[in-house]
Amino acid sequence: MTVLSAFDSINWIAVLLALVAYTLLGGVWFAALFAKPYAAALGRESTPQPAQPALFYGGPALATLFIVITTAALMAALGVDTVGDAVPFALVIGVGYLVANTVVIAINPNMPRPLFYSLISGAYHLVGIVVTALIVVAF
Repeated sequence: MTVLSAFDSINWIAVLLALVAYTLLGGVWFAALFAKPYAAALGRESTPQPAQPALFYGGPALATLFIVITTAALMAALGVDTVGDAVPFALVIGVGYLVANTVVIAINPNMPRPLFYSLISGAYHLVGIVVTALIVVAF
């Protein structure tokens, strides 16, 4: 099966559930569990949180939708259909793409603590992609 033909095999209910789970995880992760460390990683620990536009909420959810759909397509194309295959797959994708890309994005002159930011955000994406793979394989 090719990756493009794998889109025909995607379970869209699983994609929707994984999107909701990944997005809710982000809300809990950044607003509750790691709110203060995340602000420190951004150099904003002493700055009040400004009101956020809709893009702040919708943008990450839309990007996460692409991550979830791509994950589901790759899993179908590669025949990842058991938990025993889904977890290693997710860890490879998570570390190799999501965490690594987070580090690349963080290392710039505007990020005061890039490695701390990478740890918080990279760990979020790693957990999110494992949850996604488990939901996709469950359906």
